[in-house]
Amino acid sequence: MSDPVVDHLLARHDAIVTDLMTLLRMPSVSADPAFARGMDDARRFLLDRLTAIGMENVRLLDGGGQPAVYGDWLHAPGRPTLLVYGHYDVQPPDPLDAWTTPPFEPAIRDGKLFARGASDVKGSTMIAIEAVAALLAVEGCCPVNVKFFLEGEEETGSPSLRAIIGRYRDLLRADGVLSADGGRASRELPTVNTGARGANGLEFTLRTASGDLHSGRYGGAVRNALHEMAALIATLHDRDGRVAVAGFDSDAVPVTDRQRADVAAFPFDEAAFVEEVGAAPHGDPAYSMRERITLRPCLDINGMWGGYLGAGSKTIIPAEAHAKVSVRVVAGQDPRRVVDAVAAHLRRHCPAGVELTFGRIGDGSPASTLAPEHPLVRAAEAVLEAETGRRPIHVRLGASVPITAIFKETMGIDTLMFGFNLPDEPVHAPNEFFRMESIAMGLRAWPAILRRLGEFAPADFRPVT
Repeated sequence: MSDPVVDHLLARHDAIVTDLMTLLRMPSVSADPAFARGMDDARRFLLDRLTAIGMENVRLLDGGGQPAVYGDWLHAPGRPTLLVYGHYDVQPPDPLDAWTTPPFEPAIRDGKLFARGASDVKGSTMIAIEAVAALLAVEGCCPVNVKFFLEGEEETGSPSLRAIIGRYRDLLRADGVLSADGGRASRELPTVNTGARGANGLEFTLRTASGDLHSGRYGGAVRNALHEMAALIATLHDRDGRVAVAGFDSDAVPVTDRQRADVAAFPFDEAAFVEEVGAAPHGDPAYSMRERITLRPCLDINGMWGGYLGAGSKTIIPAEAHAKVSVRVVAGQDPRRVVDAVAAHLRRHCPAGVELTFGRIGDGSPASTLAPEHPLVRAAEAVLEAETGRRPIHVRLGASVPITAIFKETMGIDTLMFGFNLPDEPVHAPNEFFRMESIAMGLRAWPAILRRLGEFAPADFRPVT
């Protein structure tokens, strides 16, 4: 049977893509103040679009950083209230010369929409907005109460999110969160995301002298900051890739037999996984690769630099070296404790005569878990099975979506990630893209899940005590 709402959405497919491309042209990089104009343009675009589709109370929510965009429609008495989450900020586009087409000039090639933010997560965010717009345009109502919350700091770890929630707690109250972020785990197999790893990070600097030194006068006589940084970084893992930081996973909930069985049920070709990105396998041999990227914590060096980086040569002994480190944490772990353990390890292994200082040490966000019997999960299972003809399997994300844990911690509500991006769309890297086929699939699925959720009572979303 034809669905008038879906028909309306698919008839507007090209117009929706045009609007999405307009949003993608706005360089909304939250990490870099140089992109402040792009952030402001993206906010204005979303404020205008929410107003145009019939959202009320459309406004910015300021927590001291990049504000969130908010709008609500609350005319479904007795029905659940869903906080619909997306984010309008994107990762920095560097390195620019690795892009086939410029990162903020969207281009469609081979059924893929290329642009920074296309997959993460402007594509899925626009799908969510347009699904609500179509329900209101065609049926004059929505099956649930909706509160849009479109964040501007997801890509920097949501540093203002707790402040926003504290300031606007009553405005943001809801029975659950339906997130456009998170994505699908497989193009072929329907999956429901029931959790994600948390994250945190730190920066540190090593200094070995008061300034850079001439390598002819001092070479062989003093410590080199880059040598010392390389040696210190090497102590964080053993040769097999196990994290060598004492207490790093001491608070991690052990992987269960059920979790390992769920991971084993997910089709995953380890050789192809690393081959497609030109990498080599590495990591704790006690766990499968899929277990390592979804069920286990990890520690990674994100950047290491110092000395002379210009053209030609400059024969110096660098006096200073810098590094950025990130951690992914799993259920049970305190992300601040984990980075504190990393910092303690670095202090213990820093040699005499080398000054170690720390810059930013974040509070991070913990891992999140969604119970399999939750209405959000049950609704997603029904919708994806109807869409694909296959029963979905439950998966956990290796990436981190801070709001999933923060909304649970601060508001007591759970989050289902219902985005439509895929893991092979190189988010955070050059040539990010979003599959055009995912747009149509999302436009069919979002009205369906909102209707399914409208069949539950608000009390169904409360934890069983």
